[in-house]
Amino acid sequence: MFDAGRRLSSGQVDGLGVGGASHAEALHGLLADLPGTPVQAVGHRIVHGGTRFDAPVPIDDTVLEAIGALAPLAPLHQPHNLEGVLAARAAFPGVPQVACFDTAFHRTMPEVNQCFALPRPWLDRGVRRYGFHGLSYESICAQLAAEDASAAQGRIVIAHLGNGASMCAVRQGRSVATTMSFSPLDGLPMGTRCGRIDAAVVLHLLQHERISAEAIAQLLYRESGLLGLSGLSGDMRQLQRSAEPAARLALDYFVEHIGRELAALAASLRGLDMLVFTGGIGENATAIRERVVRDAAWMGLQLDAQANRRGDSRIAAAGSAVEVRVLHTDEEAVIARHTERVALR
Repeated sequence: MFDAGRRLSSGQVDGLGVGGASHAEALHGLLADLPGTPVQAVGHRIVHGGTRFDAPVPIDDTVLEAIGALAPLAPLHQPHNLEGVLAARAAFPGVPQVACFDTAFHRTMPEVNQCFALPRPWLDRGVRRYGFHGLSYESICAQLAAEDASAAQGRIVIAHLGNGASMCAVRQGRSVATTMSFSPLDGLPMGTRCGRIDAAVVLHLLQHERISAEAIAQLLYRESGLLGLSGLSGDMRQLQRSAEPAARLALDYFVEHIGRELAALAASLRGLDMLVFTGGIGENATAIRERVVRDAAWMGLQLDAQANRRGDSRIAAAGSAVEVRVLHTDEEAVIARHTERVALR
């Protein structure tokens, strides 16, 4: 909950849908612990906005229907986003609701980075690269601009590393390219998602292994990534504590593909001025940051190991050709700002 830009309180509910807990029940439990400040508007993170939504919008029945229609493109997220909106509308009748889309930040990407090499009609039908984690990237860009407007205009790669992970190339505060594409399944390996994979693998599973589309979705979204590689867990902390060779393989794969994507995104920017780590892993996994920066020494990155171990916000060595930062992303603050602007002004 925010008031005039100040965070008054916060809360989080895990395990929605487990043991019968609904979004409405979870919201009721949170409200019991909130201060009595009247709620003037409610902002929602909506993962997918398709091609229609490139900015936050007030939610009406038409917008709600459009959000629901995009659920097949983000099956792990969009249905829950929709349930959250419905629960909030019931809890706060008559209060303005605002949808803030994770895909909107990437609508600035040039067309060459939004399309696949498919016949044009498929692009027009929505088969394209959308990109995600946009609210997080917007948060980082706003923080950088507040600190140093000139540096924030440079060539920046932001690595949002968590259970869901992606990276984004930003120039002058605008998205140029990103690792997730048609869905949040693409790009980096994640906690339980496979990341980039040859499309022919899916065809092989369908045509030759006779696995159903539903079973393949379960495999790619919930049984792969760090969990699939290690056979142990999708939790970075558990993998780092493990002495199992499979855990080491999962970590090596994660770091390797961050390095590959870093190089590709730097190429899309035609150079690199700054690398920013954020997200649960990016902000807290000291060893992962160290490996990524050391592997990128060929690009001019140099690490200040002590600053990295201390968790400083600036972790590049004095002679580094590329600045390296660690910043806490605040998607809720971005949503609050948008909600105030759209609903209350």
